[in-house]
Amino acid sequence: MLIDLGPLKRHRDFRLLFIGQLISFLGSMVSYMAVPYQVYQLTRSNAWVGALGIAQLVPVLLFGLLGGAYADRINRRRLILSCESAMAAVVALLLLNSLLPHPSLLAIFVLVALLQAVAAFHTPAMEAVTQKLVDPSEYAAAGALSGFRGSAGAIAGPLLGGVLIASFGLTGAYLFDFLSFAGAVVCVALMRSTPNPEVQPHSPLHDAALGARFALSKPELIGTYLIDIAAMLFAFPVALFPALSLQWGDARMTGVLFSSMAIGSLIATLLSGWSSGVERQGRVVVIAAAVWGLFVLGAGLAPTPLLVVLCLVVAGGADMISGLFRGIIWNHSVPNAMRGRLAGIAMISYMTGPLLGNARAGWVASFSTVAFSLWSGGLACVVAVVATSLAFPKFWEYRSAPG
Repeated sequence: MLIDLGPLKRHRDFRLLFIGQLISFLGSMVSYMAVPYQVYQLTRSNAWVGALGIAQLVPVLLFGLLGGAYADRINRRRLILSCESAMAAVVALLLLNSLLPHPSLLAIFVLVALLQAVAAFHTPAMEAVTQKLVDPSEYAAAGALSGFRGSAGAIAGPLLGGVLIASFGLTGAYLFDFLSFAGAVVCVALMRSTPNPEVQPHSPLHDAALGARFALSKPELIGTYLIDIAAMLFAFPVALFPALSLQWGDARMTGVLFSSMAIGSLIATLLSGWSSGVERQGRVVVIAAAVWGLFVLGAGLAPTPLLVVLCLVVAGGADMISGLFRGIIWNHSVPNAMRGRLAGIAMISYMTGPLLGNARAGWVASFSTVAFSLWSGGLACVVAVVATSLAFPKFWEYRSAPG
């Protein structure tokens, strides 16, 4: 039942990538908490915090497919190194902005959008490389380890960010993120050179269109995209955390809320050994997405901070299970020659829902209450997930071929 560490033991390059991204992601999660906290501090507006999602969504839609196409055209290791360096430069600008007597709100939005644009090239390349570093029989284990890495960073990062902000201000948080990129760069540089993809006779835009056509031809892929968008669009609560936490404490409470869902994700990941034996992955994705919505609903109705946190912990565990099985379906359904493009499409799906969900949550809270935004979103999520699964019965029945 416990997480399988085999891929880390057997594959040196997978181990290096894992360690480097763990360090980098820890720093990124510090900024992930710091940016909305700073925006709320500057504006005292849930709507402005939610608007960060729109600023991030635009580059996801513009560059998601194109980033995936380039991940299938140029050396993925070199692309990852370039992206890590570029993201470090953007975080350095956030750091400089935080040092100003009156930090610029416009600069924050522009830099956040720029970070997301670079991520549109980084994420598909990293996922495509990961698929080649392990055997097909290890996809579930590798997915669980990647989930563990994300959960560990998402727990420790916001908690650390809360302490850094309370002790050193926002400058301390951004400085930590900037320094964390060094670990990723060193680890990726130590990896063996990955082979260059085959030279493509078409333009990147043509290759991106081929990837989109491939995705639309696979009901199992469409199902993973739509279920996740339905779940996150209505129930993603992160934009509400700064306002919610300041009812109970300072930046440290913000860190607790940002970490709560990741604690559930980590627990689900550590107990993920059972995932390799599941055949009907589509059903697990649907059920887990519905459970996510139920417990976000519960967080909106919970009368105490402790119960809110507990509901978010369970919701995070359900989301981790949904993400793990979506990853298994992607790895079994997509050939590596198209993995970059399909990773770009997947990134659009799993980023669109949370980013629009943040905008929805902040907008609803701005004319009602934080609690109403939470529980109404959770209820709408459950309805949307059930409706989507009924509309795609082939996804509900999907099972991957043994590999």
